[in-house]
Amino acid sequence: MKVTDEKIIEVVLKHKKWIESKIKEVLSRDPKAGKKEFVNGESFLYLGRSYKLHIVENQEEPIKFENGFFLSKKFLHCAREVFIALYKEAALEKISQRVEFYAKKAGLKYGRIRITDARTRWGSCSGNNLNFSWRLIMAPLSVIDYVVVHELVHLEEKNHSKSFWTKVKVLMPDYQKHHQWLKENGHLLRL
Repeated sequence: MKVTDEKIIEVVLKHKKWIESKIKEVLSRDPKAGKKEFVNGESFLYLGRSYKLHIVENQEEPIKFENGFFLSKKFLHCAREVFIALYKEAALEKISQRVEFYAKKAGLKYGRIRITDARTRWGSCSGNNLNFSWRLIMAPLSVIDYVVVHELVHLEEKNHSKSFWTKVKVLMPDYQKHHQWLKENGHLLRL
C-alpha cells in the first residue's frame, strides 16, 4: 500500500510479457472467458452446466431459472446484479444442504454459513463459521462438495497439514480431481 505509482508501473512493465502470456493462456482455455454481455442466447453456468439466457418481455420477476435463465427485459439495465442475487440465493440454499450433509457424516459442528463476494477464495473458515463465494454455484456439485469438505475439515485442522489432507480424503477420496478442476476452471466462475 505504501508503494509509489512509479514503482507499480515499473513492476508491471518488467513482467509485461508474463502477464500477456497468462491472459492468452486463460483465453485459449475458453475463448468465452471475456465479460458477459447479457444478450439472448449467451451461456451462463449453473452447477457445472451451461444454460442459455432468454430475455423475455412479460415477466414480473427479474429473473427465473427453468432449464435456462429467463431475464425480464425490464431488468436488463441491471442484469449483472440480478444474476448475482439469484446466484447468491441458490448458493446459500445448495451449500447449506451440502454443509449439513457432510457435517453430519463427519460428526462436525459449525456455526453459521455466509455467502461472500470473494473472487478467488472459494471458501474460508473463521472460528466455527463457514464462508463460501457465491461463484461456487456455477461449479459442478462435486466441486462444491470438495470446497465444503475442505472448509469443514478446517473446523478441526486449522492448517493444511498432512492430518488435514488425510481427513479431507476420508470424507472425499477423490478430492484431488475436484481441487484440480478449480485450479483449471476457476476463471470461468465469474460474470
